[in-house]
Amino acid sequence: MVLILSVTCAVAVGNLYFPQAIVPLVAAGLHTSPDAASMVVTATQVGYTTGIFLLVPLADRLAHRPLLVTLLALTGLGLLAAGCAPTLALLVAAGGLIGITTVAAQVIAPLAAGLVAADRRGAVMGTLLSGSIGGMLLARTFSGTLGEWLGWRVPYLVAGVVVLLLAAVLGFTVPATAAPAPARRPYRTLLSEPLRLLRSEPELRRSCIYQASVFAGFSAVWTCLALLLTGPAYGLGSEAVGMLALVGAATMLCTPLAGRLVDRRGSDPVNLVCLLGVLLAAVVLCAGAWGGVAGLTALTIGTLLLDLAMQCGMVANQARVFALRPDARARLNTGYMTCVYLGGSAGSWLGVRLYGRAGWWGVCLLVALLAALALTRHLAALPVAFAGPAGSVDGPAVEARTPVGRVRGPHR
Repeated sequence: MVLILSVTCAVAVGNLYFPQAIVPLVAAGLHTSPDAASMVVTATQVGYTTGIFLLVPLADRLAHRPLLVTLLALTGLGLLAAGCAPTLALLVAAGGLIGITTVAAQVIAPLAAGLVAADRRGAVMGTLLSGSIGGMLLARTFSGTLGEWLGWRVPYLVAGVVVLLLAAVLGFTVPATAAPAPARRPYRTLLSEPLRLLRSEPELRRSCIYQASVFAGFSAVWTCLALLLTGPAYGLGSEAVGMLALVGAATMLCTPLAGRLVDRRGSDPVNLVCLLGVLLAAVVLCAGAWGGVAGLTALTIGTLLLDLAMQCGMVANQARVFALRPDARARLNTGYMTCVYLGGSAGSWLGVRLYGRAGWWGVCLLVALLAALALTRHLAALPVAFAGPAGSVDGPAVEARTPVGRVRGPHR
């Protein structure tokens, strides 16, 4: 069951990232500028943020199987529409629809968190995130290579067919007994609850600040990387972006390890290492502006460090969030992921503008500033976080307060 859920996460998350590798191809195919074509990436991420806010809270109210199948079916239709879009405006609109509906991974995360014991939650989150990382990496490689060979429309059309096939598979394989925690509140209440949780849960806000900052820098780098590699400094094709993304495959091995470390030590030590890793990545990535073999080596090392830090930080922050309220995990995840993807959308938008004005150096400076702000907040919180069970909501102390039963029956 975990394998099927991991594949679903991979496919859903991949839909967010494969447009990053084909921005130059979209610009050439629709006779527009790369800056304008990058709006497709931003629209998809904004749509995803909207979908998290509007649709993920339903996982606390509706049965998971029909919800997942419906979301995937709508995503598949959106991808097919994007592949047939005759103008940039229609492609941007289709990208927004894809983003809104491709939130299956965020429905799966709280579902899986409720199916395992508290002391295994980090490990399961790490496993699901490994699937998401695989989808992210393969999506960039798939779209960059396929788009270079057959045009930018083909990745959208192929992805649409794959998503529709997965929707059919889930309709037969996800157990009918997979049901959400009892939350019979009206839909309007479910929508407003994440905002109330953000106000009332300081640890939720802290996790949001960390991951939104890091994800903003991550999105800025990967959105602008296609422009850098296909520009005069390197003169490479779009498939180079996909090939470079493959170096992040190491994160698929590291996130389960990070999850087990969170189970043993708590989230704060992992957050500290990850934020320091983002700062180091920003420094290394600066050398990518040189071009040539040296620059490409720096880009390879820097993006690997950035991917590792972002993904391991996601495990740590999500484990902290899911430990707060077992009865409201979907709504907690809604608040958390909405903030994260607002940060990612802002990072993509701001990164392209900085790249146009200051080049690659401006993008790297943005990453460093965002990481420094998050690190400053984290260092200020450490005395409280390590004060012990009476003053801490991180790590084992939280898990002892909010035990969750182990998987039973068909979920084992």
